[in-house]
Amino acid sequence: MTHLLHLDSSARRTSFSRELTARYAATWAGTRTYRDLAADPVPVIGEAWTEICDALLTAGITDPAHYADVVETPDQKSAWAVVEPLLAELLEADVVLIGAPMYNFSIPAALKTWIDQVTFPRMSLRGRAFVVAGARGGTYAPGTPRAPFDHHEAYLRDFIAGHYDVDDVRFVHAELTNALVDPHLAAREADRVASRDRALESI
Repeated sequence: MTHLLHLDSSARRTSFSRELTARYAATWAGTRTYRDLAADPVPVIGEAWTEICDALLTAGITDPAHYADVVETPDQKSAWAVVEPLLAELLEADVVLIGAPMYNFSIPAALKTWIDQVTFPRMSLRGRAFVVAGARGGTYAPGTPRAPFDHHEAYLRDFIAGHYDVDDVRFVHAELTNALVDPHLAAREADRVASRDRALESI
């Protein structure tokens, strides 16, 4: 049976990205692990984590099953105690579902911190699939004036492909969400609704 790792990172408990990931998860027929990175934040990496990375490079270890072999000092053991359950959840997954709103043209800090904790040198997740459900206050689609400011999908796409060696990545975005609250975008309300409806249908 296939397994889903479902991650949400929005600071809002009722957000558009959470709505999208919930829709996807509701149709999932396999097993599922859920982690709310905003409600239960992952600690930022520290020096001991970087020491583990250096030791893996020196030893030429790329198999996650042997990462713990280089963990030696008390500080490294404490760092590994944070990494181990997060990494186990990631490695168990056949599909990784990520709810990732755009914050300041990029991803939430809560998601970036998780990525840092579970990413190691020359690590491959080939064979897995990623689905990213995004929400954006404006529109950053290709061809739009603000497309060059998209360090949200662009970052995640490049990272997942470039570091995790995964080419099965799908992005679904609800755009113009700020039309609900920003008078300057009020005229785009119909576009916001249409974008949300398309995202819910395609997720």
